[in-house]
Amino acid sequence: MDPISVIVAALAAGAAAGVKPTAEQAIKDAYAGLKGFIQRKWQQVSLGQLEANPTSEARRSVVKEDLLQAEAGTDRELLALADKVLDAVAQHAPDIAKSIGVRLEDIKSGGSLRIRDVAAGDVAVDVKNADIHGDVEISGVRADRSGDSRNPRVRQ
Repeated sequence: MDPISVIVAALAAGAAAGVKPTAEQAIKDAYAGLKGFIQRKWQQVSLGQLEANPTSEARRSVVKEDLLQAEAGTDRELLALADKVLDAVAQHAPDIAKSIGVRLEDIKSGGSLRIRDVAAGDVAVDVKNADIHGDVEISGVRADRSGDSRNPRVRQ
């Protein structure tokens, strides 16, 4: 997954998990760290709309576009904070990841693509227009539309 998509996924997952009254403090702290870092470094990136509806593709796209314009995908500290949010959500609120899933579009990479441990309510991994030269590894994918997690669906 490209760095900006990782960051946006972390923001959406953190926002979705953080609004639940039962959210673990680890998620709240990790999300607050990620959000605060972005607000300090890139004030033009507006997270309010995404926080209001973190499952909205349109709102995630706007944040993604803002982060791309800010060239935020090269910031190692930002990526580490995004990973921390995703780890906290995976550990303490795995149901949130089910509603988010992974969507990748127009991927062009000279390297490899690795997607691991994804669970979603319908389509867990949706890859469109991928041009990847090298290894592709997709593992631990679970899509559970009907309640049967033994039937993973990966769409390409």
